[in-house]
Amino acid sequence: MSEQRARVVFLVRVPAPRTEAFLAAYEEVRHLVAGGVPGHLVDQVCQSSTDPEQWLITSEWASLADFERWERSPEHRDLVRPMRECFTDARSLRFHIHAQTPAFAPG
Repeated sequence: MSEQRARVVFLVRVPAPRTEAFLAAYEEVRHLVAGGVPGHLVDQVCQSSTDPEQWLITSEWASLADFERWERSPEHRDLVRPMRECFTDARSLRFHIHAQTPAFAPG
C-alpha cells in the first residue's frame, strides 16, 4: 500500500502589528516550498473571521514522511524563522487524509 496523503495544520496567533511581516514571510515560504519541496502539494493561509489575530496555515503533502523530512531540514528552520518570529502562540497538528469529496466541477 502506498503512503497516505497528509494534511498539516498550524493554528497561530499573530498580533495585529506583526500581520504585515507575517504575511510577507509567509509569501517567501509559500513560493519556495511550492517551487520544489518534494511531496508538497498545496497550502493555504486563513485568517479567522471573528478574531483577526488568529490564523490557520494548512498544507497538503504526498505523505507525512515528505513533510517530516522537510521540517527536519536546516533549510526549513532558516526559511520559516521570520514567520515564526511573528507568532505569540502556535499549535501544530498532523493528519493522514482518510477520504475527501470529489473536486467540484461547475455544470
